[in-house]
Amino acid sequence: MTTYKALAVSTGYWKPNEDYVANIIEVVRGKLKDGDIVTVSEKAISTASGNIVDESKIKSSLAAWFLAKYWIRIVWGYVLGPLCHLREETIQRLKNYPIKEGAGHKQVALQYAGFLQALMHGSEGGIDGSNLPYSYVSLALKDASEIAQKIRTAIEQTLGRNVTVLIVDTDKTFSLSSFHFTPRPASSKGIHSNDGILAYVAGRSLKLKKRATPIAMAGKNLSAEEALTIAAIANKTRGFGAGRTVWDMAEKFGVSLTQTSWEMLNEIEHKPIVIVRPVKRKIFA
Repeated sequence: MTTYKALAVSTGYWKPNEDYVANIIEVVRGKLKDGDIVTVSEKAISTASGNIVDESKIKSSLAAWFLAKYWIRIVWGYVLGPLCHLREETIQRLKNYPIKEGAGHKQVALQYAGFLQALMHGSEGGIDGSNLPYSYVSLALKDASEIAQKIRTAIEQTLGRNVTVLIVDTDKTFSLSSFHFTPRPASSKGIHSNDGILAYVAGRSLKLKKRATPIAMAGKNLSAEEALTIAAIANKTRGFGAGRTVWDMAEKFGVSLTQTSWEMLNEIEHKPIVIVRPVKRKIFA
């Protein structure tokens, strides 16, 4: 039987053009053993890579305005929100969804993730604005497997440790027995992906088991169940930085939804890396 120990590793806030591989090497030095799983937040890597978009500079289409003004406020606020068992606080926020800023966000979702993803109430196609300043959002990584391998190779060559690297996202994967699916556009092997709102509503309304999503791995060939278990442990250990959502983040700093600054985020302890260590337990008859 295998259980796991987890250690969240604090770093500074990773801004665009950050050498995140060098930073990972620096902060995990002396903490690793062979066989460890080094999990890294997809959003932190996207931000450091400059894989972000400033929604204030996006021209919104009529479709985006419709989604923000009617689809989110009415359909999600009164129908899909309760059907998906969303928290009452979340439902109230959706009923008062900001139309102008929301239209910009929905336009980004339409352009970068597609229609089925844009129908989601948030995290459309892996797009995320939490722990980012102003009107910036991070996009899903398109080269996550290559990045995972790059991090693993750097750890092996620099620190001499044989580890597995797992890139994870807080967006949920739902499980129905051994069948795993996620609304996200991409995930690691063994997880069905890219059904957008259909997957989300099915998983939430049926109250299926949900866990953070493993995006890519390099090293040991983990099964989908192993990867999901590790992703869930890492997500719980890491915490939410400045906030779970853009609303939580704005409330934390006492500003409007688009007034969080780089400086404010610098003040928060960020833990984009979690080291997960398998521990084999003997079972006696």
